[in-house]
Amino acid sequence: MSTVREPFMNQPRERYKADSWELQRAITPRLIGILLIIVLFVAWSARNTEMDRAALENVEAVGAVLGVGESKVVSGATGFIKKAFPFVLASRTETKRLDTFDPAQLPLFTHLETVAEQEYDLLTDSYTEMRTQYLVHPFGYLLRVLAKMWETVEMALWGTIFSMMISLPLGILSARNYTPNRAVYTGARAILGFHRSMPELILALFFVLMYGFGPIAGIFALAMHTSGVLGKFFADEIENAPPGPQEALRSGGAGRLKVLRFAVLPQVLPQYVAYVQYVFERNIRTASVLGIVGAGGIGMELKGRWDLFDYSHVATILLVIFITVMLLEFLSQRLRAHSM
Repeated sequence: MSTVREPFMNQPRERYKADSWELQRAITPRLIGILLIIVLFVAWSARNTEMDRAALENVEAVGAVLGVGESKVVSGATGFIKKAFPFVLASRTETKRLDTFDPAQLPLFTHLETVAEQEYDLLTDSYTEMRTQYLVHPFGYLLRVLAKMWETVEMALWGTIFSMMISLPLGILSARNYTPNRAVYTGARAILGFHRSMPELILALFFVLMYGFGPIAGIFALAMHTSGVLGKFFADEIENAPPGPQEALRSGGAGRLKVLRFAVLPQVLPQYVAYVQYVFERNIRTASVLGIVGAGGIGMELKGRWDLFDYSHVATILLVIFITVMLLEFLSQRLRAHSM
């Protein structure tokens, strides 16, 4: 016998009453409680980090700019700006401090300058005029800053090279699909995590104790920290590589190393290059600061001039750093455009 299906309308169905429908409420007691907790936490954190004082001083600064009242924020900024200009390009050295000074044979582009200064004499209780002769190089200080900036770039370059040497093997061992075993994976990830968690300034202080003042400490600090960053990027790219080419090589009898060499690395290499470029740019900016703790580079000159309140020299240093970073960004963009 053939069964005859009943019409759809004759099949039993549930009947819903209008009052059984309820729209989801946007504001609930739970949401209000969560928002209250967030507000309390933000208020406590703002008080703990002095954001309330910062907001008040910023309001005072806006008022001072508009001509209403005074602000130490505005006075501090204007005080620096007034002393920062004009930029210092020349260098002046007292001729009596030069061991082999010959007025008849001055270095190229230099000239002599005599400055009269008033000096107080305690014995006679009077001022006497003292004349000091200087050897002036019109671009002497700029050349000194450029030399220090080049040292900073070299620090970043060597730090990036050592970072790649450390991070590449650790990155492979940190990839789940290519690590030998769980213990190696955990150990490699732990090393990368430790390197990544240590700030460059702390590492630079530690290496200064070991190697003394100079660029060596800065290079090793950059290499150690950025190896943790690069190693994590490398491992993640290996784990996320498309599995198709890898499975094709495995089905043909290729071993793990051959699969890694011919199926994984060609796919992740463009990303690796981008990561290395980013780390190199970051290392230049960071190396400019490491000199503050004596780890070489332009930071040592910056710290010395800042302590002497030579803000015009500080402005020259900051200008050179800015131009260097912009040039590096331009070159990086050109390299990426050609590699695509």
